[in-house]
Amino acid sequence: MHATLLAMILAGGTSIALAQVPQPFPKPGRQPATAKPTDQPQPVTAAPQAAPAPQAPGEPAEGVLGVTVYPAAQFITSYDAGKGQRYYLYGTTASFAEIVQYYRNTLRTRGDLIFEQPPVHQFDLGRFREQTMAFPPSVTVKDYTWGGTKGYLNPTPGAQPQRYPTIIQIVPNPPVVAR
Repeated sequence: MHATLLAMILAGGTSIALAQVPQPFPKPGRQPATAKPTDQPQPVTAAPQAAPAPQAPGEPAEGVLGVTVYPAAQFITSYDAGKGQRYYLYGTTASFAEIVQYYRNTLRTRGDLIFEQPPVHQFDLGRFREQTMAFPPSVTVKDYTWGGTKGYLNPTPGAQPQRYPTIIQIVPNPPVVAR
């Protein structure tokens, strides 16, 4: 099973151009330009919250993932894993060791070193049910600089960074189906 997971990680090197998502107009929390000033003192209100960063097409909200994504990680793409599951790839310029330590602290578990060469570390997020799941719910971290390679190629042409030293694959628990 771990070999299948590694094969799915390795197969993720496709070239996909992600389109920029336009921001809504007008922005939430702002008054229209036609508002007229009054002579009455206005109540003091809190500054509007910054709008969340736009998500790339296909990028899930963290609530869907069931785990916090490493803060500097960039969404790359997602794939249909079968049996109603998807897995999501994120790239980061942080080192393999740094990402593994981040998820050890975040998930409060040591996880398992699946492969030493190239280094692949997996953290389980739930129990694998073969009848209803294609992949175990997990966070898998892979070092793409092992053996002197330059890293995982960024599939967005001209985007920075050009290569990601470390890839994070997240397979969330599938949604609960009401009976």
